[in-house]
Amino acid sequence: MSRWPLWAVLAPGEPTRLESRARAIAMPDWDEEDGEELPFEFIPGSGRYHAIVGTDPIDIGAEMQIAEALSLECDESVYSIERANDPWTVMSWRNGALDVLEDEDPEELAESLGCALPGSEASPDSPARKPLRKIALVEGLRAQEAPRVLEEADDPFPPGHYRFEETPQGLRISSETGNIGFVHVALSERLPHATVYGVTASPSLDTFYVSVLRGGECIGQFAQPPYELPPFPVFSDIKGERSPERILAALGIPAMWFRNE
Repeated sequence: MSRWPLWAVLAPGEPTRLESRARAIAMPDWDEEDGEELPFEFIPGSGRYHAIVGTDPIDIGAEMQIAEALSLECDESVYSIERANDPWTVMSWRNGALDVLEDEDPEELAESLGCALPGSEASPDSPARKPLRKIALVEGLRAQEAPRVLEEADDPFPPGHYRFEETPQGLRISSETGNIGFVHVALSERLPHATVYGVTASPSLDTFYVSVLRGGECIGQFAQPPYELPPFPVFSDIKGERSPERILAALGIPAMWFRNE
């Protein structure tokens, strides 16, 4: 794998079936003949557990989707790891319910299960990992309505995980960890007429992605640096702005929030 994996799922089972199930969960419409690249790499472990890892910032949150679904299909725990932020977020899933493991070291956990994560032993020449944070903006939603909508959407995070802030631009949704999973997708599905923005960025904003959703579908994406093969329609601007700083200002999101490492 050429880039630092940003998320991982550690799951028990037969390798071929696990890889097939992860593909069906994350990309139900994937067709190998279309030449579309999978958003993850499957890494067989030395025992019963195996690793599913991804490197693309836009796919952060897929680890929760995959882990939740796989946990409904086995009697053992399934683990999801989100490595885009410090500290890393480690969750244990059983029967679709999550438990945040606050004191669990993800590398030690993976090694104990026989499936060490790529990049666990970074060489001196390895590039520094850039922590990424994610935030969402929902137009036309009020703070007191958001918990009910998320409960109806079976959002996996416990109450109190999100921070809701009403702004002139809409409802801003963040978390102390910087991990909001796929909350922007869940809200977009439940509020089909609302425009929802999901923003993922590094502290310096040199990595910067904005996904624009309506009705649960990504109608376009602004990406810096741009994708060689864009997974969604390409937007050259967001609200008429073309630089990360000005886009954030237009969305009412402080740039300093991404620098809160």
